[in-house]
Amino acid sequence: MKNFKRLCLSDKVFLTIVYVSVILLTLAVLYPLWFVIIASVSSPELVASGKVLLFPKGVTWEGYRYILSDRRIWTGYYNTIRYTLFGTLIALFLTIPAGYALSRPDMAGRGVVMKLLIITKYFSGGLIPTYLIVKGLHLTDTPYVLMILGSFSVFNLILCRTFFVNTLPLELQEAAEIDGCNMFQYFMRVVIPLSKAIIAIMVLYYAVGHWNSFFNALIYVNNNKLYPLQLILRDILITGQSVDPSVTDPESIELMKEIARTIKYGVIIVSSLPVLVLYPFVQKYFVKGVMIGSVKG
Repeated sequence: MKNFKRLCLSDKVFLTIVYVSVILLTLAVLYPLWFVIIASVSSPELVASGKVLLFPKGVTWEGYRYILSDRRIWTGYYNTIRYTLFGTLIALFLTIPAGYALSRPDMAGRGVVMKLLIITKYFSGGLIPTYLIVKGLHLTDTPYVLMILGSFSVFNLILCRTFFVNTLPLELQEAAEIDGCNMFQYFMRVVIPLSKAIIAIMVLYYAVGHWNSFFNALIYVNNNKLYPLQLILRDILITGQSVDPSVTDPESIELMKEIARTIKYGVIIVSSLPVLVLYPFVQKYFVKGVMIGSVKG
């Protein structure tokens, strides 16, 4: 505050505009999340009428009771945790070594390999050919398809490659070879310990991607016992919104509609809560991942 008073008028105006803009943008980002939280525990009638704006009104937990009373929720959590854990491990096993190999100038053909990988970011085989390949490998209706698909990203590979180029000079490898390290020993004893930041970033990116994924399960899995959490919540939401044709009582129909409005916001919270809880602890790695490659020298 003391430094602010010493600034000239133009600097004060500029800083004021910057601070106000940042505050407004922060509110624009945080308010929708806050609204979902308060709407999930508020009376659906008050939410629909627009009376719930800043604080919950007519607090009710019926939506969460309806969602959590469904045993499929816990099966979905188990499946999603399993897919996220093993899918992330597979992704790290593929991305980190590949990123390191493509960062070494002495790798033969790395330019061609990199160009072929970048082409896949713009062109793909399409949904039907991919489905035929998955079916031909007998991976449909298995948990493995949800662990394997989405376990490699060219964008993440480029992040890893950029990190290794800017962090691990070729001279470090030469020094390790002089000390008697072969390539595998150098990678395990030198590269991996010095790459904790990029490994944490990859864990964050891949884990969030697997946690939020539902499309692969929708296409390749028909067994309800293998459904991830996102797909189970989708089914619960659809079930809550559907009205039994045999029900003609207006009060019963209105009750079903009220249940649907109640669980709509609760479903969002149940699916997002684990990620929201973990994000503050890994946020610094997320920022570091965004900054990789932005500064050279």
